[in-house]
Amino acid sequence: MTKATIDDVAALAGVSMKTVSRVVNREPNVRESTRTRVEAAIEQLHYRPNPSARGLASHRAHLVGLIYDDPSAYEIPSAGYVISMQQGTLRACRNAHYELLIHPCNYRNRNLESEITDLIEHARPSGIILAAPLSNIPRIVRSIESTGTPLVCLSPGKPDAKRLSVATNDREICAEMTRYLASLGHTKIAFITGHPDHKAVANRFLGYQDGLQQSGLKYTEKLVVHGDNSFDSGVVCARRLLGRKHPPTAIFAANDDMAAAAIHVADRLGIKVPDKLSIAGFDDISLARQVFPTLTTIRQPLSRMAETAAHMLIDGKRNEPGAAASAIVPASLQIRDSTGPAPG
Repeated sequence: MTKATIDDVAALAGVSMKTVSRVVNREPNVRESTRTRVEAAIEQLHYRPNPSARGLASHRAHLVGLIYDDPSAYEIPSAGYVISMQQGTLRACRNAHYELLIHPCNYRNRNLESEITDLIEHARPSGIILAAPLSNIPRIVRSIESTGTPLVCLSPGKPDAKRLSVATNDREICAEMTRYLASLGHTKIAFITGHPDHKAVANRFLGYQDGLQQSGLKYTEKLVVHGDNSFDSGVVCARRLLGRKHPPTAIFAANDDMAAAAIHVADRLGIKVPDKLSIAGFDDISLARQVFPTLTTIRQPLSRMAETAAHMLIDGKRNEPGAAASAIVPASLQIRDSTGPAPG
């Protein structure tokens, strides 16, 4: 079968080749009826654009770069969030016939700015999605912006009106989780904080404090221990909390890895979950459904967040008036077996 060309699509849709090109490149200012007609012709003819030709026309390759902190470089954080980001970004790229370039890196590398700018110069992507904690580091953000490459920051912690970003409602949803634990009768609710370089994780701690206040409970530093998002740090923190003379009846951890570690420690100490201790996490990675008892957590819509970020780049939102804003994709509570009424 002869491969369909852009001329064939234009003829079938009754439009010019330039209009087909604009639809394929997802450019704005195309009538919705025209876009629908062209997309139907593309589908009927099984037309697939030539990525090389598109790249030559725009002087940038039709690909999106996803840059994130490599979990294999050290244990923090778990790889579960990386898979979710890749799935969401890839979904958007496939629908738009873009390629996905993934670039894991160690954010502690002193030469990271050069590494990223060299990557951009070589690959010439249409845009970059920068994940936390890299999106929280001003020098990394500025180095990408200096190349003129469109950028979307993922979970930057604090939205910046000057750049595109996608986040979830960390603070509000963590207040809701804290209120939920309080509604079960828990008055001693401990919190395990995450790595300080993850600004969005810091918002979760603020949400915990909000939830205590909204539930009429007093905040005390004695119920807060500091982890770094890793399972091992969760073990250390849980041992500290549960080894006290008057331990908490509920532990809320800033991510699922540390929450799973708390379940592990409770099991070793003979503390039955949730009869004697309730445990909650954040992220809803696959581990949350694999531990026993299954983990009550907050589902961070990371796949949808990454997909939204990719669409911002592919759909040219950066060129629209007032587009430099933050998109919020709401998280949700996932109530499972690790939480229950306070003992007694």
